[in-house]
Amino acid sequence: MAVGRVLRDRTAGLFLAAVVVSGFGSSAMRLAAGIWVKSLTGSDALAALALFAVWLPVLFGPLLGAPADRLPRKPLLVGTNVTLTVLVTALTTVDSAGRVWLLFTVLVLYGSLAALMDSAESAVVAGAVEPALLGDFNGLRMTANEGMKLVAPLTGAGLYARYGGGAVALLDAVSFALAACLYALLRVRRTSRPGPAAPGGWTAGLRQLWGSPVLRPLVLAASATMLCAGFNGATLYAVVGDVLGHSPAYAGVLSVAQGIGSVAVGLLAGPLMRRLPGRVFPAAGIAVFGVAVGLRAVPSDAVALIACALIGVGLPCVLIAALTAVQRETPDALLGRTAASADTLMMSPNAVALGIGAGLVARVDVTVLLPAVSAAAVLTAALLLVGRREPVVPAGPRVTAEE
Repeated sequence: MAVGRVLRDRTAGLFLAAVVVSGFGSSAMRLAAGIWVKSLTGSDALAALALFAVWLPVLFGPLLGAPADRLPRKPLLVGTNVTLTVLVTALTTVDSAGRVWLLFTVLVLYGSLAALMDSAESAVVAGAVEPALLGDFNGLRMTANEGMKLVAPLTGAGLYARYGGGAVALLDAVSFALAACLYALLRVRRTSRPGPAAPGGWTAGLRQLWGSPVLRPLVLAASATMLCAGFNGATLYAVVGDVLGHSPAYAGVLSVAQGIGSVAVGLLAGPLMRRLPGRVFPAAGIAVFGVAVGLRAVPSDAVALIACALIGVGLPCVLIAALTAVQRETPDALLGRTAASADTLMMSPNAVALGIGAGLVARVDVTVLLPAVSAAAVLTAALLLVGRREPVVPAGPRVTAEE
């Protein structure tokens, strides 16, 4: 019933439609970018760097989120999508190794504007969706994002193979243009917002997270979980080849299983968060993720598929819970910076662990590494569940006004 209420809400529906549309183009583009760089330069290192270029701006989330607290958020969303439309269209001119610099420049800007847009979206949603339904909305958003990841990369790869990178860039540009139109249709009711002289600067979001007895343990648990997720992700091809004895292409099958799990938990997140007390929902998700990581060391296709599906179910739980808590507990004047700071703290460990894990896989057998990562995740779940509870200080009233 709650999911139906979210979908019937005009603002929430438009948001989810924009997430689906832009997510489809973004997922297609992120895969095609690496293929594009590889085909033009022949370099595996540069191809891997293409994905890193998109992730790099996440490290600067607290700084990139500041405009979302200082500028009108609806125009910011529309303008960001229009800017991305123009930037991505420029990639149609990348047709040789000499122009790869343009592709990398656009990818860094792409990631920067995406970080800005995420913080603005979180702030607008917090003021537009009923607090009791925020968990349902964030779960549906996760479902939409993961659903696009199941189909969009194949579409992007096929489009690239048939027509080249320019065609994928145009697809992405169209997706951003459509998202801009959807955001322009929003009738957003927002809370009062500080002007350019807002106190606290770009570090205010970090202080808000650390000073909140509700947000701090959730964000720290999410950071530790994503660190484990990065190590787990680094073992993918070793599991496929050394444990299961398949070719690298089998990794796609495991990824689909994980995506299906994430789609399913997104639909159930809201009801589960209402029914389970306190931190049980995120802690249970981390525990499921941890156990599933350990199961990946078992040399069985059936077990591997189940484990990947369970990873898809467990991993998003703490992310959904943390984002929902940020939206509920943070004053509107700090919401953009706090959401961006939380994103940086939760997602950066994943990128770091992927790099370190790549080196560990070459030296440590995955049947040893995976149980160790599993134990770390289960310990994180236990610490979150039994951690000290402190009195909660309310974020303060939200004064609504039409934007």
